[in-house]
Order: sequence, then structure tokens, then C-alpha cells
Amino acid sequence: MNTSSRLVPGPFSGRGAGLNPPNRFERLHLSPDPAVPDEDRPDPRTEFYFDASESILSHNDSPDVPFTWGLNPYRGCEHGCAYCFARPFHEYLGFSSGLEFETRIMVKLRAPALLREALLAPGWRPECITFSGATDCYQPAERQFRVTRACLAVCAEFRNPVAIVTKSGLVTRDRDLLEKLAAQRAAAVLVSVTTLDSTLAGRLEPRASRPAHRLRAIRELAASGIPVGVMVAPIIPGLTDHEMPAILEAASAAGATHAGYTLLRLPYAVKDIFLHWLDDHAPGKKARILDRVRAIRGGRLNVGEWGRRMHGDGVFAEQIRTLFATAARRAGLRQERIPLATDQFVRPGGQLELFQS
Repeated sequence: MNTSSRLVPGPFSGRGAGLNPPNRFERLHLSPDPAVPDEDRPDPRTEFYFDASESILSHNDSPDVPFTWGLNPYRGCEHGCAYCFARPFHEYLGFSSGLEFETRIMVKLRAPALLREALLAPGWRPECITFSGATDCYQPAERQFRVTRACLAVCAEFRNPVAIVTKSGLVTRDRDLLEKLAAQRAAAVLVSVTTLDSTLAGRLEPRASRPAHRLRAIRELAASGIPVGVMVAPIIPGLTDHEMPAILEAASAAGATHAGYTLLRLPYAVKDIFLHWLDDHAPGKKARILDRVRAIRGGRLNVGEWGRRMHGDGVFAEQIRTLFATAARRAGLRQERIPLATDQFVRPGGQLELFQS
């Protein structure tokens, strides 16, 4: 070990990050042996760890985020999106924002029991719980561990409203539970679509469902009577912004009724990872992309202040807002939140508890 900031070379097969930047909280950083050729370095394998958290619901008070309670069954995300804003969260665990974020996955096996305790607590007043406030609750690990499904079953039992944000077609596996919640006006799904270009998606979001599968998920959910919307997120200026109208049209044709968007965010080491990705996959577009990101971020690559970080500032950010609003209106998509009800909440063994939605 040493204090070098040398980065692990890439790209690696099926990974969004081609490097492991130093953890900003750690003094020591593991660097690969420079004598070993890149081609002789094995691709990193995904490892799973038990997460012993004592609570499962996270409270949010940011005015930028349209929900109060979030639930993340996993820490880290196998999808490996090169732009993922949640990568720096892994540094609080002693891991890297880079390859370790997508290969060292913390699994919250106790999540369903913890959620049940929270909903049974006398102080809990029914409110929408958003799954995937940070990492995707339907990432590949969910096929094996089924933590999200178990948590969804708890919410269905209590009739507590749920909103899901995902870029995985796996969400359709749980249509039975979502249908039960939807019958109580207590379910909404937002499918994130960054690009319709399957090749670009494979490089940018290597282990997430391809765009066609996400549109199919929208179609299947809508056909099952489950309210579904599309998130054009993140919009990457100079790379994917021109696709916004086509994404909205395709989502609407598939059955989406609502739409939203966010702009690319590059906090902490995400900046290094994304710049490295541009060098590997879009070197000819790098200068234009960075110039446009700076144009919406006050000359910087990232702005963390509330009220500015999601949608940016300046003329170019306003152009994106206007284009999105126009394209959504033409596609027949509403831009407000999907309404959910809390008045059907019930504690098992008890009576229906009436609350205003």
C-alpha cells in the first residue's frame, strides 16, 4: 500500500468505471503493480457482503428531491453507470467510488424485517416510500437476493404507497405485488431511460437493461394497470440531450403517463470516473461535453447547492428545460408527480387507518 493516486487502468469488460480513484477519507490507497501488463490483469469479480444496518428508511429533507422517505436494499450498484452520482457514498464504507462501487455490493438482508418494524411503529404516519433513492433496487443482485421483492411485499401488506425508480426490466417480475398496491392507488414506477442507443447504453450503463427492455417494462407495467412514468436521467449535454424528444415519444407510445428529468452531476470522484470514460469511449466529443456541462454549472463541472444541482443554470439549462417541457407536452406526458394515496394504510391485525392523501 502507498499514498499514490495512481488509477487502475481500464476499461474492464462489463464495467462502467475503468479506474479506482483514491477514497477521499483514507490515507492509504492500493495501487496495481506497474510491472504487470494491463492485459494480464484479471477483470474484477463482484463480491457481496452482509449489511448490518439497524434501520432501513432514510429521511430526506432536500428541496431538490421529491420524496421524504427512501429505501435502498443495496449499497453499491452492479449496473456500473459511469455517471452515477451515488458512487461517492461507497467511500463512507471504506471502498472506492470506482470499480469497488460496482463490484463490492452490500446486501441488506434484514431490510424486510426492519421495514415491518418501521411501519408497525406507533409514530409512523403513512407516506410514500421511494425505492432506489440512491442505488437501483432492481440491480442484478436482486435476482439472487430478492430483498426488494420482500420489502415490496411488506408495503403491499400494509398498503403503504411505494414509488420505484429503476432502469431494470426486472421490475416486471413483481407486477403481482405492484398490481395489489395500484388497486389501492399506492404504487408508481418511474423507468429511467438515458439513451435509446443500445450500443451507447452498453458502454455507459454496462449491466443495466438495454433501452428496448426498459420500454418493454413500461409497456408491461402499463398493461397491468400500474401507473408508470419515464425519467430522462441523467441528460448528458453534448452526448444524449438531443435524444430527449425521441425518448419521451417512445415512452409515451409504450404507455407512460408522466415524465421528469435530471441533468448530469459529477460530485467528487464521479468527475474522474466520467472523464476517464470519455477518454475511453467518446474522446472526440469530450471537449464539447465538458464545455456544455460547464455552461450549465456556472463554469464548473459540478454544483452541489440545493436548488441548482438537478437542473442547472444559464441559457443552455433553460433551453433544455424548454425543450423537455415542449417534447413532454407533445408526447402527452404530464410533468407532475404521479399521485399516490395513503388513506388505505392498514396495520396487520388492526383497522383501516384513514389519512389524507
